[in-house]
Amino acid sequence: MLTLLVQIYMFGQPHLLRGLMLERFKDFKHDWEREHLEKSRNLIFKNTFQDIETILRRGTDNGTRFEFECYDISHLYNLAHFLDRKLATPPLFVQSVFGILGGIGPHAEDLMHMRRTADRLFGDDYQWSILGAGKNQLPLATIGAAMGSHVRMGLEDSLWIGPGKLAQSSAEQVARIRTILEALNLEIASPQDARQILQLKGKAGLQL
Repeated sequence: MLTLLVQIYMFGQPHLLRGLMLERFKDFKHDWEREHLEKSRNLIFKNTFQDIETILRRGTDNGTRFEFECYDISHLYNLAHFLDRKLATPPLFVQSVFGILGGIGPHAEDLMHMRRTADRLFGDDYQWSILGAGKNQLPLATIGAAMGSHVRMGLEDSLWIGPGKLAQSSAEQVARIRTILEALNLEIASPQDARQILQLKGKAGLQL
């Protein structure tokens, strides 16, 4: 039996309008870059309820654990729908995503609204994590952690380590948030702790 943590989006609408970057940048290194950005203006991310149901059924049959990415309040209700139908299995790992166009904003009040709604829908049956996009990564991770969340860091979500300063690596971003969390006297989970929290088997339990 294989136990993995698989990302599943609880939505199906456009969410990454990279075409807006064409208004900020005029010079590109590669010919394909401009075309790629332009196409994002008309991009639909297909992820129907049938798609989600199929992924949940097949993944659960294989012992897969899921990270449920929720970009807005309605996505929490989508997840609650699948939980009520016993297609999603607690404890849920809910990744709240902030600051993506078409989703919930990056204000601290937005974060608190997400938390209140998740608490009401899932009670003690979920682990909460924060993903702040772009410049929102460090501030929202700090606020969320102070409220009891896990945090997600890395170059996939933000290129920055500070105002106007590009991060050199995901490791640099992780080291920065670790410094912040330890200054708040928050305990950092070890890899083994994380596997227990998320109910993962670890490398020894994989059958690849």
